[in-house]
Amino acid sequence: MTIRYPNGNAYRAPATSTGRRFPSTYTTDYGKRGMTLEEELNESNTYYELHGLAVVHKKPTPIRIVKVDYPKRSAAVIKEAYFSTASTTDYNGVYQGHYLDFDAKETRNKSSFPLKNFHQHQIDHMRACMTQGGICFAIIKFVTRQEIYLYPAAKLFACWDAQETGGRKSVPYADIAEQGILITPELQLPVPYLKAVDQLL
Repeated sequence: MTIRYPNGNAYRAPATSTGRRFPSTYTTDYGKRGMTLEEELNESNTYYELHGLAVVHKKPTPIRIVKVDYPKRSAAVIKEAYFSTASTTDYNGVYQGHYLDFDAKETRNKSSFPLKNFHQHQIDHMRACMTQGGICFAIIKFVTRQEIYLYPAAKLFACWDAQETGGRKSVPYADIAEQGILITPELQLPVPYLKAVDQLL
C-alpha cells in the first residue's frame, strides 16, 4: 500500500531499531528487543493511564483512501491512500492538569539529530500550544547510543529558527545531552518521561 502526504510525496516509515533495546538489567522480557520508540511510548502511556497517572494517547492520522482492491469477496486491500491533512505532533494528553503535546523521533546518527525530521507545521503547532499554556517537547531516541532524551520545545524552536537563517541543519548530540533531560528506563516503563516532564513544571 502506498500512503502519500497532501503534497503527493510518498510516506516512508522511520527505520526501526534492531538488537537489544536496553541493558539486561532493565528487563528480562527478551521479546521486547527491537521495539520502536513509538511502541515504547505506547506501552508507557498504557501504564500511566492504568495507574491513574496521566491520560496521553497517540493521535490518529486522517487518511483518504483512493484505491482499493478486492482479491476476495470477504477482504479488501488498500493499495493507495493519502494523508488527508498535514499531521501535527504524535502525542497529546493531560498530566496533573497540564496539557501535554509532543513528538517522538528516532535517529541512528550518533553525533547529531537532523532537523529535517520535523516539519514546519509541527513546529507551528507546538508554538500555538505553548501560547495557550501547553507543555510541549520532543522525545528523541539515539538508537545506536540507546539513549532517550526529553528535549524542551523552546530549545527546539531556537535550533529551528537558526537553521532558517543559515544555521546548522541539525542539533549536536552534545547540546541535546546538555540541554535535554535523559530518560532512564524502568522495570515496567520503557520510557518514563513524566519524571522528565516534572522538571519542566
